[in-house]
Amino acid sequence: MSNFCRQVRISSTLIKGVQYRILRSFTTIECHRPSILHKKGVDIIHDPWFNKVLLLQTRKERIGKRSTWDFKQLPYYKSKAVCKWASTVKLTPDGPLHRHHEGRRIILVVYVDVIIITRDDSTGSSEFKLFGTAFPMTERDRLQLRGLLPPNVQTEEQQTERFMSDLKKLERNAWDGPSDTNSLAKWRILNRLHDRNETMYYKILIAHIKEYAPIVYTPTVGLVCQKYSGLFRRPRGMYFSAADRGEMMAMVYNWPADQVDMIVVTDGSRVMGLGDLGVHGIGIAIGKLDLYVAAAGINPQRVLPIMIDVGTNNETLLNDPQYLGLQEHRLEGEEYISIVDELMEALFNRWPHVIVQFEDFQRKWAIKLLQRYRNTYRMFNDDVQGTAGVAVAGLLGAVRAQERMMIDFPKQNIVVVGAASAGIGVLQAARRTMARVLGNNEDAFESARSQFWAVDVNGLITEEREDIDDEVKPFARKTNEISHRGLREGASLVEVLQEVKPDVLLGVSAVGGLFSKEVLKAFRGSTSSRPAIFAMSTPPTNAECTPEEAFSIVGKHVLFASGSPLKDVDLGNGQIGYCNQGNNMYLFPGIGLGTLLSGARIISDGMLQAAAECLAECMTEDEVVKGIIYPPISRIRDITKKVAVAVIMEAIEEDLVEGYREMNSRDLHRLSKVASNLS
Repeated sequence: MSNFCRQVRISSTLIKGVQYRILRSFTTIECHRPSILHKKGVDIIHDPWFNKVLLLQTRKERIGKRSTWDFKQLPYYKSKAVCKWASTVKLTPDGPLHRHHEGRRIILVVYVDVIIITRDDSTGSSEFKLFGTAFPMTERDRLQLRGLLPPNVQTEEQQTERFMSDLKKLERNAWDGPSDTNSLAKWRILNRLHDRNETMYYKILIAHIKEYAPIVYTPTVGLVCQKYSGLFRRPRGMYFSAADRGEMMAMVYNWPADQVDMIVVTDGSRVMGLGDLGVHGIGIAIGKLDLYVAAAGINPQRVLPIMIDVGTNNETLLNDPQYLGLQEHRLEGEEYISIVDELMEALFNRWPHVIVQFEDFQRKWAIKLLQRYRNTYRMFNDDVQGTAGVAVAGLLGAVRAQERMMIDFPKQNIVVVGAASAGIGVLQAARRTMARVLGNNEDAFESARSQFWAVDVNGLITEEREDIDDEVKPFARKTNEISHRGLREGASLVEVLQEVKPDVLLGVSAVGGLFSKEVLKAFRGSTSSRPAIFAMSTPPTNAECTPEEAFSIVGKHVLFASGSPLKDVDLGNGQIGYCNQGNNMYLFPGIGLGTLLSGARIISDGMLQAAAECLAECMTEDEVVKGIIYPPISRIRDITKKVAVAVIMEAIEEDLVEGYREMNSRDLHRLSKVASNLS
C-alpha cells in the first residue's frame, strides 16, 4: 500500500505533461476547439442521422399556429426526410435556411439560436456550432446574419449570466430531495438549455458542479426517471429492445458518431433504490454521461447512453398508456442473456475501444453479466464496483479519523446491511483491501473475512441460510463463530450491533429509515472512538437514516456519510456535524478516463483498488480530523484527474496498457518509470 501511495504522488509537472500529451486531443470547454456542440439536440433535427442528411427547403405551408416544411435531400445523399418546426423559427426572405458554398463544404444556418451545421464532403465529418448572440459582426456578415440578431454582441459570460439569473429565481430549498418540485423545474430548464446550447450547458455544469450535479444526477434524476415518459421531449441515446433481436449489428450504425469513447447502458430493472422503471432508466445513463463530460472532460460527441428494453414487471407502467417502453413482462433466463450478448458484440464490433459502464441492473443480472464480460470487454459495473470503491475510500478515511494507522484497517469490525449487488461489491472490495494490507495471501483473505457481518432482509447471514448466493457464501458466518456470542441465523440488526459493537455500520439496503432509533441506540455501544455510519442508499428517501438522527442519537463524535447530498448539522457551540457525500461520481469518471487514456484491455480489480485508495488520499489530515472523509464535489475535476493517473499507473504495473492515439504502450511505460524516479 505504501508503494502504491508513493506512486500516486506524482509531481504536478508530470501530471500536466500527461494532460498535455493525452488530453489535448479531447474536445471540451477547456481544449483547443472553441465550442462543444450538441450532436442530437438541434431544434431543427429530431433524429440521429442528422450528420448523414442535409436538407434543403422546397415548399412551405401554414397550418394553424404551426408551420410545416417539406424538404428534399441534397444530391449528395439518398434518403428522404420530412421535418416539422415550430412557428417560432424566424423566417428570412430565403426561408429559415441559408445555403452557402465554400469549396466542397456546405453550410446551413438556422435562427433563432443560430446553429451552423457544416459537412466536409472530403472527410465526411460534421461540425456543429451554436453561438446565438455571441456571433461577432464579421461572422454575421459572412453568414448573412446581420439584422437577424440583436446588435449587441455578447460574450459567453454574458450569455451564461443571463441564463443563470433566470435559473436563480427558482432557487428555494434546492436540496430537499426528489420530492422537491423546484429541483425538477431546474432540471427542465437545464435540459432545455442542453437541447439548444450544449456549450453553455456544460460550461454552467462545470462552473457550478456542486450546485447542479444534484440536479442532473442524484437525487433529482431519480424523480426524472419516475416521470420520464411525461418529461420526454426528444430522444437522447439509443434504445435496443427485445423486438430488435437479430438487428442490433446493423442498428449501431444508425448512431451518427464514428467514434464513441464512453457508453452507459442500463436495463432499468433497478433504478437507484426505486425498483423497476423500465425504459425510464435511460435517465440515469444520461445523467452519468453528463458527469463524464463535466468531471472527466470526455468529448460529449463521443458518449452514448443506451437502454436495453426487455419489458418491465412494473404493473403501473404496464397499464400506463403514456409509457414509452415495451408493455410486456421482462424476459428472463437465456432469452435475456442472448439480447445483452448481441448488443455487446454489436457495440464492440463498431467501436472496439469503447468503455461500457453497466448501470442499475438488478442483482441477479448485475453480478452475472459482470463476470460474463469483464475479462473480454472493457467494461465495469458501477453499482457493484463503483459503490464498493467509494465505500472503501470512506472506510479508509474513517480509520484516519480515528487517528489510527492504515495497518489497523483489518482490525475494523464492519456490519454491512444489504446483500444485493452493491452490498456484495462493498464486501468483496473491503475484504481485498484488508487482505492487501495483511500481505495479500490466502491467510490474509481468510483473516479479513472474519471482520464482516452481513445482514439482509432476513437478518444475519450464516452458513445455515438456505439457497445462499455463491457471492455471499464467503461472508456467511460460521455457526461456531457466532454461537458463543448468542447469535444465530437470521439474528436481527439490533442483536448483531449489541453483540459485535462494530466500528462501522454501512447500509446499502435501499430501505429508507432502516437505521431506526432502536438501531442507532444499539450502535451507540460501538467500541470505536469515532464510529462511522454510511447511509449509502439513494435517493434521499431511501437513505437508512438522516445525519440529524445519527448525530443526535449516536453522538457528536460519529462520522456520517450518505449517498446523496444532505446538509451538514449544526451541533451547537460552533460545532458542525459533517454530512459526507459518498457518491460514485468521485470514482467512475476517473476510472473511465484512466482506462480510456491507458488503452487498458480490461478494467482489473487492481485498477479499481488503485482508484479507491487514491480517493482516500485526497483528504488532508486536518479535514479528516474534523470528520470530513470525502472531498467536496467542487474539487471533482481535480479528483478525477488524480484517480485517472492512479488507474493508468496500475494498468501499466499490470501490463494491461495498449496506449491511446499518439501515445503507445511503450510511451506509457516510459512515463511510469519517470514518475517512479520523481516520487
